[in-house]
Amino acid sequence: MSDTNGPRALLRRIRVWLIVFVVCLVLSGITAFPLVTELRLLDDALDGWAAPAAELLPGLAEWIDRVRGGLETADEQSPYLLYGTDWLAFAHLVIAVAFYGAYRDPVRNIWVVEFGMIACVGIIPLALICGPLRDIPFWWSVIDMSFGVIGILPLLHVRRMIKRLETGTGTESWTGTRTESGTGTVQSGRP
Repeated sequence: MSDTNGPRALLRRIRVWLIVFVVCLVLSGITAFPLVTELRLLDDALDGWAAPAAELLPGLAEWIDRVRGGLETADEQSPYLLYGTDWLAFAHLVIAVAFYGAYRDPVRNIWVVEFGMIACVGIIPLALICGPLRDIPFWWSVIDMSFGVIGILPLLHVRRMIKRLETGTGTESWTGTRTESGTGTVQSGRP
């Protein structure tokens, strides 16, 4: 008997979405470590094989060149400044680990998903306030804000699925206990 619409299938879909989100979070984190190298490669690409993109978006090419110069100067003269981006990377990885709780028991740990949604919303005021303070072009702040918008979409979907799982037939905790609908009796064992 196939369980394509039941709680097990819903749990499977929740977990797949959480894995996708965590993979993106981890990739975002680990790419914050080698920023100097990444900017060199990107700037060189815009001068080489990606020159058509640079011609189409000259503001982008100028911005990448400026950021590369700033990062190289910081790396040569004050490498401790890049320690801040190491902490940024670490924060992404730690937040990704927190999502294991939601993976393990989504109903009980829905707060992790909601925390992620709050963080996504927080990207927007951060970009709007700190972007101008740090001389970031507005169009780049829009790109930064898009991470919050794109990030919240799968989390909203996951939250809706968790709520459906929670209100399905029998409230089930996916760590080993189940409460029978209407009885309040707790039974042990995995569903």
